[in-house]
Amino acid sequence: MLASIVIRTLNEAEYLDDLLKMIARQQTGELAHEVVLIDSGSTDDTVAIARRHGCRVTTISKQEFSFGRSLNRGCDFAKGEILVFISGHCIPVDDHWLLNLCRPVMEGKIAYSYGRQVGDDDSYFSERRIFAKYYPETSAVPQEGFFCNNANSALSRAAWERHRFDEELTGLEDMALAKVLVNEGEKVGYVAEASVFHHHNETWAKVRRRFEREALALQLIMPEVQLRRRDVCRYIFSSVRMDMRSALRHHRSLRRHWYEILRYRIAQYVGSYAGNHGHRRLSQSSKDRFFYPSVNESDSDNVWLKPNRRTAPDESKQPAGER
Repeated sequence: MLASIVIRTLNEAEYLDDLLKMIARQQTGELAHEVVLIDSGSTDDTVAIARRHGCRVTTISKQEFSFGRSLNRGCDFAKGEILVFISGHCIPVDDHWLLNLCRPVMEGKIAYSYGRQVGDDDSYFSERRIFAKYYPETSAVPQEGFFCNNANSALSRAAWERHRFDEELTGLEDMALAKVLVNEGEKVGYVAEASVFHHHNETWAKVRRRFEREALALQLIMPEVQLRRRDVCRYIFSSVRMDMRSALRHHRSLRRHWYEILRYRIAQYVGSYAGNHGHRRLSQSSKDRFFYPSVNESDSDNVWLKPNRRTAPDESKQPAGER
C-alpha cells in the first residue's frame, strides 16, 4: 500500500528540511510512501529543499489559492491509496508517526485519522494549553463527533474521491469534510501515538487573523455557534485566569508569561468574534486576505519570540543501526 504525504507550503524553509529528514526515517514495514509538495508561491528555499529531498512538487497560484483547493490539487497529483497531510512547520516526534497515523485507516476502522500536536518551550504558553485540550495523551479510534485537523492527519483516497475538500471555506476544510463523512456513517479517529511538534511562530496580528478566518468557516460548518460580546469577555477572563494559574502552579514563571498570555487570549477571542460576525459572502479582497497569507518581511518578523527550533536528529551522530 502507498501513502502519499501531501505538504501544503508557503515559505516553510525554516522547518521543512527537518520535517523531510524525519519522514525519511519513518519505519513503515510494507507501507510505502511518497512526498508531494503543493506550493503557493514561496519566495524562500522551500521548493529547493523539497527537490533536494526527492519530493514531487506541484504549484498553485495566489489567484487560485484556497486551503481546500490547494489540498485537492495535491491529492490529484498524489498517487497513494492513503492521503497523509502534515503542515510544513510540523515535525514528527518519532520514527513510527506515519505508520501509527495510517494504521487505523489501513485496517478500515476509520476513514479519517488525525494525530497529536504538541508545542515546545518556545511555543506561546496559551497555545500549548490549547494543544493539550484538543490533543490529549489517549487515543480515540473511533471518536465521537467530527473534530479533525489537517496539520497532522490521514484520509483514505476513496473517502476523498467521494467528497473532496470544500474550496470556498476560509479554513477548517478538515472539519467540514469530517462532518460530511460522519453524516454518511463513516468514522473519524484520534491517534495520540502519531505525534508531531507544531511550530507556530506568529505575530499577534497573524494569531488574530487565523482565529478570525477559522471562525468565518465555522459559521458555515456549525451555524448554531454564535459568539456574543459578553461571551468573548467571559472567555478572555476565564482563559487568562486558568492560564496564569497553570503557569504559576507548574512552571513558577508567571512573571515571564503573563503579558504573552493576555495578548494571546485577546487575539484569539477578538479574532473569533470578528469571524463569527463576518459576512457570509466575502468580497474578492477579503478572500485574498483570509485565503492567502501575507509574505511581507515585516509580517514574519516576530518580535515576541525567537525560538530555538525543535529539529530532526543529526544523522551523522546516530549509530549506524538507527539511521
